[in-house]
Amino acid sequence: MSGAGRRVGDEGSFCLVLHSHLPWLPHHGTWPVGEEWLYQAWAQSYLPMVDLLERFAADGHRDVLTLGVTPVLAAQLDDPYALRACHDWLGNWQLRAQFAATQWSDPLLRDLAALEFRTAGQALETFETRWRNGFSPILRTLVDSGVVELLGGPLTHPFQPLLHERVRSFALRAGLADTALRVGRAPAGIWAPECGYAPGMEEGYAAAGVERFLVDGPALRGDTHAGRPVGTSDVVCFGRDLEVTYRVWSPKAGYPGDPAYRDFHTFDHPSGLKPSRVTGKHVPPHEKRPYDPELAAVSVAKHADDFVRTIVTRLRSLRSRHGRPGLVVAAYDTELFGHWWHEGPAWLSAVLRALPELGVRVTTLRGALEAGHVGPPVELPASSWGSGKDWRVWDGEQVSDLVTAGAALQEELLAVPAVPWRDPVRDQLVRETLLTLSSDWAFMVTKDSAADYARRRAKVHGDRFAELAALTRSDHPSRARRAEAQRAEDGLFGRLDARELLV
Repeated sequence: MSGAGRRVGDEGSFCLVLHSHLPWLPHHGTWPVGEEWLYQAWAQSYLPMVDLLERFAADGHRDVLTLGVTPVLAAQLDDPYALRACHDWLGNWQLRAQFAATQWSDPLLRDLAALEFRTAGQALETFETRWRNGFSPILRTLVDSGVVELLGGPLTHPFQPLLHERVRSFALRAGLADTALRVGRAPAGIWAPECGYAPGMEEGYAAAGVERFLVDGPALRGDTHAGRPVGTSDVVCFGRDLEVTYRVWSPKAGYPGDPAYRDFHTFDHPSGLKPSRVTGKHVPPHEKRPYDPELAAVSVAKHADDFVRTIVTRLRSLRSRHGRPGLVVAAYDTELFGHWWHEGPAWLSAVLRALPELGVRVTTLRGALEAGHVGPPVELPASSWGSGKDWRVWDGEQVSDLVTAGAALQEELLAVPAVPWRDPVRDQLVRETLLTLSSDWAFMVTKDSAADYARRRAKVHGDRFAELAALTRSDHPSRARRAEAQRAEDGLFGRLDARELLV
């Protein structure tokens, strides 16, 4: 497919949107679910993604992609405890690779162990020289240089449609303020947690200064060729183009399932490394072939070419239908690239470099608006990106107890009498409430993914709230000491001020 004679933008525009998020994990277990999850994603996705973006910046590129970073993830990537622990994890990764090199006899596996050793060493050097003061200074440089458009969100990634209006407003305003504190400005757009939407939420977005947000494609009945103002507001929604997005995301036919790619699920338990390639969908772990980076590189090139052709074909179809250049928005979790899909960063780099050569403008959501990709207003239905595209994942029968408990907890919080001074006890009550309401817990329960951990986390934070609320009601002299003990483990968002919520 030749790009000769085409100007960038002739074919239309492509927006890649990445959503970076993990729930609050420090001090809440390590393995198999807990802090290990954070450090794996940090090493395998966040470090490579920053490297990719900095290489694009060095080449003079701007508006490369739209990057969502939730406040709760940013808090972890700036947290001194997490920074120290991640540094330890990277050193341990290098030691595990060194151990594997002495144990594996297959030549391919010995080469892989050497590659792992070098990769871990490079990650350590980068971490020690660039990440010493956390993620925010790095992120601010990417934002200020225009390489990315930053999306924010509410503090702990709660499913907003299920929140009391006052709690919803506070969580969003405080989340935007937290991002502004870290990078110098509040983002104009958000990735709404789980793409959850209820009619009328655009009014709260407008009041908070949010100008654009993401929904899933079915919320727009698949008509995702342009941003759409919502209702009578000036707030614009963009929909994921699932026809394109699922080329990667589909669990049945997505690229990460290619036989040559590194298998995420197969471990060498003595070293903790992943030495196998996918090999085949129904091949048991002990029969999987050794991972071969050269074979994987061939698949990366093939899948990058396929994805680029898919985008161009889609844009031409949109032009034919609407009589003007169209827009494709593909949106993914950042953690897919590198952590879940080892070859993802290399594939992504190839795609972003190839598209302009074929006349496709690679831009951000902000850039799409500036390029005129705006359609007529739309009335959105209640929706999410989850199963059924409704709220069932976060409001279904399997999690009805969590939903009921969350609603009662919000009512109890809002009944706490306000005081005119900054009160660490009330601040911690709000903090534990928002941690209880993280959308991750219901998702993990519904999808039966570490469901016991999710239920335990929701209960831990709910119980801590209940204990502190009872001490506050009785004006017990130990309440300040208990709040401080809770904050020692869950002390994120140090600027959180309960007076902005309690009236």
